[in-house]
Amino acid sequence: MFMSIKRILTITAFASLLSIGAAAQSSSTMQSGKEPSSPIRPFVVLQAQSLNDLEQKIGTDNKVEELIGGEGMQLRVAVQHDKSRPTALAEVHDASDDVYYVLDGSATLTLGGKLDAPREDSPGEWKSPKIVGGQTFEIKKGDLIVVPRGTPHQRTGKEFTMILIKIYAKPLPAPKPATQDKATKP
Repeated sequence: MFMSIKRILTITAFASLLSIGAAAQSSSTMQSGKEPSSPIRPFVVLQAQSLNDLEQKIGTDNKVEELIGGEGMQLRVAVQHDKSRPTALAEVHDASDDVYYVLDGSATLTLGGKLDAPREDSPGEWKSPKIVGGQTFEIKKGDLIVVPRGTPHQRTGKEFTMILIKIYAKPLPAPKPATQDKATKP
């Protein structure tokens, strides 16, 4: 289990480097006299027992448990379990990269090619029933997969658990405030 935590830390460090690289490309030059930034969130340490407990908690269904992410972040880390995913839509992300680290089980992953009859599900998020011309891989425990933005991908399987690290091109915006109901009382 120690090796699993070590691998998770290595993967998270790798993802952070990708995120830093993306931020460096879009940042302007630093000005003198500027102070270091303050953390926008508390740090996260997930020790082996906590990770085991989390795997047990989500291992009963198709579930995702967020560990890191949200407003202001360019990084999202989640543990995802697929109890049974015999079919899934193919997708392309215009502005985010995905990194998968397989914790347990196996799945079929198709990468590359083109989406067949794509539709934009939300801004920059494309879905399709299938991929045409992609390569198919069987992924299993211990595999690390990097899916750069713009790459069609589709995953199916059952009893499959992975860490998903999503790296956004820009920090996530704050959620829009809920609109207040302006109905007046009689």
